[in-house]
Amino acid sequence: MNKERLDRVFKQKTWNEIKTKDSWQLFKIMSEFVDGFEKMTRIGPCVTIFGSARMTPENTYYKLATKIGEQLSLNGYGVITGGGPGVMEAGNKGAKMGGAPSVGLNIDLPFEATSNAYIDKDKNIDFDYFFVRKVMFVKYSQAFVVMPGGMGTLDELFEALTLIQTQKIDKFPIILVGTDFWSGLIKWIKQTLLKEETISEKDLKLISVVDSPSEVLEIIDKFYQTFMLKPNF
Repeated sequence: MNKERLDRVFKQKTWNEIKTKDSWQLFKIMSEFVDGFEKMTRIGPCVTIFGSARMTPENTYYKLATKIGEQLSLNGYGVITGGGPGVMEAGNKGAKMGGAPSVGLNIDLPFEATSNAYIDKDKNIDFDYFFVRKVMFVKYSQAFVVMPGGMGTLDELFEALTLIQTQKIDKFPIILVGTDFWSGLIKWIKQTLLKEETISEKDLKLISVVDSPSEVLEIIDKFYQTFMLKPNF
């Protein structure tokens, strides 16, 4: 057998091994979905707080996220975060202060070595797969409160907007906190996306921009005067 033919056989053998491994991987993915669904369905209405893992307790937005978590907690909502430090820790801390469920959906990331100390022990859920974790956020959150953050925060924000826009999930409040931080993004969306007609005017109404815990709570409470508290799909 010549070298060219040997290379083709080797590559095909390797590819077949990969396909077999991928098939078995399905069981791991299924187990994460089952575990997540079973645990999240028992928690009740929750609001997810997103934001940067890099913010310290001295940061203004960390303090604000803590207050938002506490206000949500005192008004009947549990708090879900990505389980890490920074804004996520602040949101869970606020939930603890208000005595509501404090949930952490953890994944191993460079800036999030361990889950934060403010998550309820029975609500500290680990994931290997980003996409499974995202499903849990979207399915079980009654609202997204989006604090200043980086790539991961933007990823979650735009995925939720896309799913609502395309009617793959029910509409729920998406609230950006921090006018100064988000103003550049909102300006670009209006002056570029809307101008080029890649989105419509009604898409802009999916987002609210606020600066205080009371405004966050007001938007969520007003929304659920009309709509039922339930999973989003």
